[in-house]
Amino acid sequence: MLLILAGAGVLRVSLFGDIALRYVKQGLQPYLVASGIALCALGAIGARRDGLPFPARRQEGGAEDREAAPVHGHDHTRGPRAAWLLLPPALLLLLNAPPALGSYTAARDSPQLVVEYESFAPLPASGPVPLSLTEFIARVQQEERQSLQGRTVVLQGFVTPGEDGTWRLARLLISCCAADAQSLAVTVHGVTAPPADTWVTVTGTWHPDGALGTTSAALALDAAAVDRIPEPPLPYVDRPPAAG
Repeated sequence: MLLILAGAGVLRVSLFGDIALRYVKQGLQPYLVASGIALCALGAIGARRDGLPFPARRQEGGAEDREAAPVHGHDHTRGPRAAWLLLPPALLLLLNAPPALGSYTAARDSPQLVVEYESFAPLPASGPVPLSLTEFIARVQQEERQSLQGRTVVLQGFVTPGEDGTWRLARLLISCCAADAQSLAVTVHGVTAPPADTWVTVTGTWHPDGALGTTSAALALDAAAVDRIPEPPLPYVDRPPAAG
């Protein structure tokens, strides 16, 4: 029965809404569905073998009783008690699936290094520029043209508490699942921090500290506005905010 509960929990988060995307990449959803079906099938086979839901009556002294007799002082017909440790996570998936990773993980993770860009597309001539955190970090520390100098940008992420009255705008990226999550973060100055884990867009300019276009440049923003937004359906995909 535990396998059926676990399989049902996996199927619930995989088939209904975007819950599974809190834990794995989008492309892995079909594998979760297959795993859930397999767990339910194995559980059903085990339940059938054990005579559930209507156990067959046994005659005392029969061959089945002799086969089930304890060997070495313990009964081999029952599963290990440790298997019941599967019950809490199975019920959790069924009743109240955990949220996506957030500020607790980001605050304890060393920020990921952004890969080196070969080139950067020109920015729009005017107006605030929506950027992903990845591109903002790369332009701040890699772009020799310093196109972010004095430009207003719009970034998107969740709030992570910082130090000295600042806070960080963060994103978590995954290669496979939540277990390998790595963080991207930009320190925000000038605006009071919303509650931790709140998803926001931040409009502002690069905080001048260090040499822009080099690794000495601060990954920081002087914020002019902060707007709350719903958590995106793909929380581990770092995309620019929608324009407008």
